[in-house]
Amino acid sequence: MMKGLGASEGYGIGRVLLISEKNLEYTPKEVADTEAEIMRFRASIDKFTKDTLAQAEAVRASVGPKEAAILEGHISIIDDPFMRGEIENLINAHQCAESAVEQMCQMFIDMFMASGDELTMQRAADVRDVRDSVLSILLGVNEVKISDAPEGTVLVVKELTPSMTAGIKKDNIVGIITETGSQTSHSAILARAMEIPAVLSVPNALAQLSTSEQVIVDGFTGDVITAPSAEVIEEYSAKRETYLREKRELELYRGKPTVSASGETYELCCNIGTPKDAGKAMEKDGEGVGLFRTEFLFMDRSTLPTEDEQFDAYKTAAVVLKGKPLIIRTLDIGGDKEIPYLGLEKEENPFMGFRAIRYCLKNRDMFKSQIKAILRASAFGDVRIMFPLITAVEELREGKALVEEAKSDLRASGIDFNENIPVGVMTETSASGVIADLLAKEADFFSIGTNDLTGYTMACDRGNSNVGYLYSPFQPSVLRLIKSIIENGVKAGIPVGMCGEAAANPMMVPLLMSFGLTEFSVSAVSVLKVRKTIAKWTKAEADEVTAKVMAMTTEKEITDYLKTVV
Repeated sequence: MMKGLGASEGYGIGRVLLISEKNLEYTPKEVADTEAEIMRFRASIDKFTKDTLAQAEAVRASVGPKEAAILEGHISIIDDPFMRGEIENLINAHQCAESAVEQMCQMFIDMFMASGDELTMQRAADVRDVRDSVLSILLGVNEVKISDAPEGTVLVVKELTPSMTAGIKKDNIVGIITETGSQTSHSAILARAMEIPAVLSVPNALAQLSTSEQVIVDGFTGDVITAPSAEVIEEYSAKRETYLREKRELELYRGKPTVSASGETYELCCNIGTPKDAGKAMEKDGEGVGLFRTEFLFMDRSTLPTEDEQFDAYKTAAVVLKGKPLIIRTLDIGGDKEIPYLGLEKEENPFMGFRAIRYCLKNRDMFKSQIKAILRASAFGDVRIMFPLITAVEELREGKALVEEAKSDLRASGIDFNENIPVGVMTETSASGVIADLLAKEADFFSIGTNDLTGYTMACDRGNSNVGYLYSPFQPSVLRLIKSIIENGVKAGIPVGMCGEAAANPMMVPLLMSFGLTEFSVSAVSVLKVRKTIAKWTKAEADEVTAKVMAMTTEKEITDYLKTVV
């Protein structure tokens, strides 16, 4: 058996197809005719653009628009004026096109990888994919033909890149195994979108497996079972049928309200990163958007997005939602998410440094531009503003004061907006949990970000395997903070939601119901599953479970117990 990270649910039983990395080796050389070399480079970009657009169309048809947008974003990477300009400068300095492309791409890869932030590091994978595709064109290396994979194939690759996805026939690929990737990597996102079971980060998978070898992929546990016996194949075939039946049963909850077994109603929203994701949220039966991560509007470009560009993005999402709530988180950027044009200083401890609301309040013109764009969009739907990383009441007050300034500017210009737009706080630090009673007096709503709340409370980096055992929202300290935040919000009469990953965890649901949570915000694919889980519990049953959990003293004791009742 081999072990990795279960990143896309399901069970795949099939035969291995190894996709080895392309040979992109070349000998750097000086070029005399730089003009001809630049023309060769430009021709490669033209072909790359044409090929990528075709791939995006194939992905849009077979997977969806969100996944196609990942590929379309690759075109903007190589089309970036800074990137192309510097590549051509290197060619004018007599470097060959291959060397110039690799050098500039590597600069961006190194920059993104150095951030230490999981989402920013994912941008490095995109740049690698672009680099390899352009180098393939320059070197005349043929692309791998994944489309030729037969039925019952388990695809084994170093990294599942967006460009590979276009060739995948979902009916033929029953499982995916990669040597790299995380829960938030594009490998995971694409596998989940295609609903193909996937196990990522399996060390040396390509070397350990052989083409045509039979394997079982367990997308839940991260297990890869090699040379399975007939009994094991029968066992996993039964598991697969049960899983598929349960998936079909989830459709019974489509179009239904989110209601507990005892009649309490909840709001079940989605987390999104782009305006296009709002459509996916509606398609998956979300009741609104509990978190719009706006930092993606600022990435993969060389200048700040204008107020109008931001307004268009926020308005698009608001219109798609047709009056359903849209909570827009203001820019959550800083030392942990590098954006070259912002000129952020490198910090020794970026997660506790100059980021999110701290950065925005020191860059008022940029921040005010974003707030005005959000306010303008509020004329087209139920739009709400949320400030990230609030650790002190003063930060909330200063942010709200800037909202009032922006309102005054818009009034003077005769521009419509919602005068009573709600302004809330993302409670994602232990500080915000401790002063939740004070923040609740001045915020219109809370949304709990459990990912950072867990990391800050436990003083552990979820990406650090040495302390990963501490990273759990079921730690007693984290649960107590979550309970305190919710109870203080309820006491003040404001809505309290949760937009962290824990909101979709079936073991967390009864606790959140008992604590008094009013809104769950999850990934679009988790909506029906969470609705079904909530429907299973009465408030009295959830209270009984919660009373026992809150009397327990260790994370293991808590999770072991919850596994027996959920």
